[in-house]
Amino acid sequence: MRKLRPLVDQVLKKLSPRFARMYAPVGQPSIAPEKLLRALLLQVLYTVRSERLLMEQLDYNLLFRWFVGLNLDDAVWDATVYSKNRERLLQGEVAEAFFKEVLGIAKQHDLLSDEHFTVDGTLIEAWAGQKSFKKKDAGEASPPPDDPGNPTVNFHGEKRSNQTHQSTTDPEARLYKKSKGSEAKLAYLGHVLMENRNGLVVASRLTLASGRAERETAAAMIQARSGPRRITVGADKHYDTVEWVKQARQCGATPQVAQNNKNRASAIDARTTSHAGYAISQRKRKRIEEIFGWMKTVGLMRKVRHRGRQRVAWMFTWTAAAYNLVRIRNLIGATA
Repeated sequence: MRKLRPLVDQVLKKLSPRFARMYAPVGQPSIAPEKLLRALLLQVLYTVRSERLLMEQLDYNLLFRWFVGLNLDDAVWDATVYSKNRERLLQGEVAEAFFKEVLGIAKQHDLLSDEHFTVDGTLIEAWAGQKSFKKKDAGEASPPPDDPGNPTVNFHGEKRSNQTHQSTTDPEARLYKKSKGSEAKLAYLGHVLMENRNGLVVASRLTLASGRAERETAAAMIQARSGPRRITVGADKHYDTVEWVKQARQCGATPQVAQNNKNRASAIDARTTSHAGYAISQRKRKRIEEIFGWMKTVGLMRKVRHRGRQRVAWMFTWTAAAYNLVRIRNLIGATA
């Protein structure tokens, strides 16, 4: 944490003018947004499952107090402060700005590759249960005959789809399964573009879950990275389609995807696979699973605690920024 705090200080100092525009100069003083964001970083780094538990730990944990900037006798704010400030942080696009400033630190230390990338997506389970997935035109439901909090619902044999049904808990969540044989869940899709030199996240997005969302979002992230120099993009078999390979090439990228040639022809041929860089790209692309693994196990993104695409996207970007901070701290320490 001693190595991490100077990096966070550097980022928050650059974001200070943005915070000044977000908060009114008159009225009752608000809790400094820098302190709120430092506490949110601790929540991700130490896998604290709720803001209420975070405030409890901040009350007695000296390490947390030091990192946030509280003295021993300073009072801890109430957990509802985050509920009241969340919309302000969303509208101010603080997570995106924080993520970009963290990438700026990586550039200062020459940790980013501008030629070789990897793209992939992962399932982010929504904060909604299967029982909340009901028909859109069902109208007002009658009171449950048994337990109002956890009623008995029998939907076996009922055909359910996103066109006819919707979650009453999180209406933007979609029923989706990532692979054949797995169960369908109410979820979102998180997408990451990773640079291959040190495995840092250079772009992150969260979309509604659908069969085409991964490839469409990947093409959009590649387009945003396009420039005068041609880049390479590694990916798994899911991206081995003629349409996506064509889109990637039109964006100025060389798609180095894993070949999906089982009972079909691959969209890439020996002109790509015989190149020495293809084998390196396929080896490097597996590191993107480390990002998803960290975000889900440490960063609490396996099943999100917020509802609505905008809030979940904010937390996904914030968690990606926290992952980059940890990687930068380790890489700077290794080269010092």
